[in-house]
Amino acid sequence: MALAQTSDSSPPSSDRIAQAAGLAAAATLTSRLLGLAREQVLAALFGAGDQMDAYFVAFRIPNLVRDLFAEGAMSAAFVPTFTRHVTLHGKEDGWRLGNNVINALLLVTGVTVILGLIFARPLVSVYAHSFAAVPGKLELTTELARVMMPFVTLAALAAAVMGMLNSLRHYFVPALAPATFNVVAIVFALAVTPIMPTFGQPRIMAQAIAVVVGGLTQVGLQWPILRKEGFRYRPVLNLADPGLRQVLLLMGPGTLGLAATQVNLFVSTLLASSQGTGAVSWLQYAFRVMYLPIGLFGVSIATAVLPTAARHAAVKDMTAIRDTVRRGLSLMLFVNIPATCGLMLLSTEIVRLLLERGHFTAVDTSATAAALRLYALGLLGYSTARIGSPVFYALGRSRVPVALTMVSVTVNLVLSLILTRTMGYLGLALATSVAALVNASLCLYLLRAELQGLGGRLLAPALAKVVAAAAVMALAVLGSRAVLPASMLHGGTANQGVALLVMIGCGILCLIGTAHLLNIEELDVVSSMIRRKLTGRKDS
Repeated sequence: MALAQTSDSSPPSSDRIAQAAGLAAAATLTSRLLGLAREQVLAALFGAGDQMDAYFVAFRIPNLVRDLFAEGAMSAAFVPTFTRHVTLHGKEDGWRLGNNVINALLLVTGVTVILGLIFARPLVSVYAHSFAAVPGKLELTTELARVMMPFVTLAALAAAVMGMLNSLRHYFVPALAPATFNVVAIVFALAVTPIMPTFGQPRIMAQAIAVVVGGLTQVGLQWPILRKEGFRYRPVLNLADPGLRQVLLLMGPGTLGLAATQVNLFVSTLLASSQGTGAVSWLQYAFRVMYLPIGLFGVSIATAVLPTAARHAAVKDMTAIRDTVRRGLSLMLFVNIPATCGLMLLSTEIVRLLLERGHFTAVDTSATAAALRLYALGLLGYSTARIGSPVFYALGRSRVPVALTMVSVTVNLVLSLILTRTMGYLGLALATSVAALVNASLCLYLLRAELQGLGGRLLAPALAKVVAAAAVMALAVLGSRAVLPASMLHGGTANQGVALLVMIGCGILCLIGTAHLLNIEELDVVSSMIRRKLTGRKDS
């Protein structure tokens, strides 16, 4: 059968991957900055007290679906399958598959929402039974979970739409969609929170409502673009459709992997909630700050790599897949190694500037910054897995990332149980990072065998150069902090902001200068991408 759409099987250039990743990163940056703004508002309004602990735990339950669909098994299974259908048979075939997947998701998640509403109390009790020791805390968590439950369906639908748009090389708006979620959360925090007691509800209930409204906006932002591409929703579900079966077949192992992950999350939440008021919130705030570079450099690059790898997998061009992965990894290392150093060196200054105000105290800053340093250790692991694991799905080898997940979960679980005895809640952050690094190492090892190499002869010297440049950057950050007056480092918000900008600016300038001297290719790739954005020039 002739291809309905010619696939470019030539090895992709770094520019092409960087351009796609840059579009996703630009939107993701907006979303993550708004996410940090949301955390700032919530920290000021609620601090790290019982209401925030209840909110974070309650959100874990509907958020399981986002792990499964938006950034997990469904996305990794659907994007390659949809891309293959469009590449080999045309858009109409892809639309048929998209409708089948959307309706299957609506059916499954609809049942899940109903069950969640019915069994919210036992679910919350399993996750955080120690909350019962604080009067009203367990009940509040249960009510918040019930209100947020419809987010399950909305997150699944948003993920399906995002997957189709990514396959059609739309990256900016899908990556921007989560920004609307954060905007809604901020608006509700400022405008709705104060009036909730008027209706006999706790103030934090405003955020539970915002979760559902934010889910609606994520779908609403993306839907018009999908319609412009030609998609029309049809309320049909053909369980015999080969494409749907392929998605379910690929999702099966991934869902088992998610189940293992949730066992680990259950233990982590249980251990964190047993560490006293504030521990759950400190870990959540720290992970949110650390998630900024993951979203920018890990998820964004993976968003560009997966559809590209899937197109090459459709025509069985292994050389092009290998080159795509290598270039994606090189780009990720160039931005994430310096990001790791920056987060570890400036954790206290970052947390203080972003969160320390209102009910979020200096004690909360210290506790959150300590967790952030340990989470940052695993940044390379998280980002590498984001890039490497979905490639196995594109190759039809969905069992491999599941096996890796099982290993990672086991490592995390064992270390969490051991380290919390000596390090308290910080042991959970360290265990998470170590498990992420183990997962990434095994992923690269198996991916190298699958692709018969990853271009290690090119990656190794590139890695050495980036490490050297990051070391120079770290010295510049430490040096600039040593000469800054204490009145700037510990003064008001404006002084702290200027001080942080000076330290980051010195670090970035030294990083760029060293990268230029060492002739690091990725510097030119990123620079040319930025120039294109500033001048509005597009590639031919």
